[in-house]
Amino acid sequence: MIKKLDILIIRAFIGPFLATFLISLFVLVMQFFWLYIDDLVGKGLDFGTLAYLTGMVAITWVPLALPLALLLSSIMTFGNLGESFEIVAIKAAGIPLLRFMRPLLIVTLFISGIAFLFANNIIPVAQLKLAAVKYDIIVSKPAFDIKEGIFYNKIEGYIIKFGKKDKDDSTIHNVVIYKKTYNLQDNLLIAESGIMRVTSDKKFLEFTLKNGFNYEEKGPRMSVNTDFQKTGFKEYKKIFDLNSFKLNRSEDSSFKYDPKMLSVRQLNTTIDSLETMGIYYKKRADIEVNPYLPFAKYADSIWPKSDNASFKKIKKFTAMIPDSLRGAVSDKSINQVNISKSNIAILEQDYLQKVQSLRNHEIEWHRKFTLSVACLVLFLIGAPLGAIIRKGGLGMPLVFAIIFFVVFHLLNTFGEKFAKAFELTALQGMWLSTLVLIPIGAFLTYKAMKDSQLFNQEYYYRTFKRFRLFLANFSFSKRSS
Repeated sequence: MIKKLDILIIRAFIGPFLATFLISLFVLVMQFFWLYIDDLVGKGLDFGTLAYLTGMVAITWVPLALPLALLLSSIMTFGNLGESFEIVAIKAAGIPLLRFMRPLLIVTLFISGIAFLFANNIIPVAQLKLAAVKYDIIVSKPAFDIKEGIFYNKIEGYIIKFGKKDKDDSTIHNVVIYKKTYNLQDNLLIAESGIMRVTSDKKFLEFTLKNGFNYEEKGPRMSVNTDFQKTGFKEYKKIFDLNSFKLNRSEDSSFKYDPKMLSVRQLNTTIDSLETMGIYYKKRADIEVNPYLPFAKYADSIWPKSDNASFKKIKKFTAMIPDSLRGAVSDKSINQVNISKSNIAILEQDYLQKVQSLRNHEIEWHRKFTLSVACLVLFLIGAPLGAIIRKGGLGMPLVFAIIFFVVFHLLNTFGEKFAKAFELTALQGMWLSTLVLIPIGAFLTYKAMKDSQLFNQEYYYRTFKRFRLFLANFSFSKRSS
């Protein structure tokens, strides 16, 4: 049954949570754009593409923004209640801390469930579409813009240079257009002036050149068959295709094999298949290596244990081979060993890639759950922390939220890197931050229930003052004796 106290606390929580969630999401999205700023600038992206990219980035950061928002908003909520002495009144009424934390705990469990469903069903699709559009933007050419006095080589097969460009951005002077044929022949067009414009459909760049020459060399260079032509003109029109400057969308299916783009069910299927790869590589080794090791077929036989006296007298393997065949046998043995080493190296590289792929899939499987559980863990830190510091607003709560979130993020990052480097298992690496922060949350909850003055400046000032007075009395008594 929902009581007035529960409604009061939930109302006090909803506003700060929505505000901090949007702020956290904005900061994380800006982090992405700062990272890829060099790949985005100068590409002439339209508003629709930028909005689509921003939306996909925002969706992928939602699971990380939720824990940060819960941490900050829970500190602010309980800090505001403590600052206005509402927590004191609630405790004076005989209601324990855990009881008025209960409504927000239920809300947090609900948000954690949404975070898991979001990470399992929506994030893989968003990651897939983000990878496709990010690739298309990165590989697309910069926006068309020819500056005067600079050689421009972004149009496929041509290099263009203007001596001067008028303020209308269309009239050009001292034009040089060089055609790249990837041979030694020259193909050059020079004009005194001209007009440059882009067609209305944005597909072609049109040059209307005046008073110039076209130099063209044909045939094998430095031979009697070489033909050099010089053609003058009063007006000449040259058209360039601009299709290469457009943002061409790739198919999403081209990026679907990344483990980040799989759901838990798909990850389970892939992990099960990768875990059975040991049998597959054992069979491959039998097929690709054993034919070059003919003695391997005697491994289970009694041949080495033979009682034949001739085996006991021989101390070296070469003593069994006639002198005339030793060179050939040695060469063949070396060749067989080299082929076996090469096949084993290929198998090893392929096997290690599969092992790394298995570990990456295991990491992504745990990530689906760790970020959801992180919402609950950071709430269990933020709520008692706010009750202890008893400060609302964005000052003190923001400082503590940043500290604990940085600790959470660093532990999460280090754990993932250790897991990828096989220093820790995927379970240990991905749950490292949770295992470290749960005891901290339990400690802060215990302190809040006992009305601890853990973050009270006056408490530390009084303690230090008593300690300083004790030292002064101790030194005085020592001098008197």
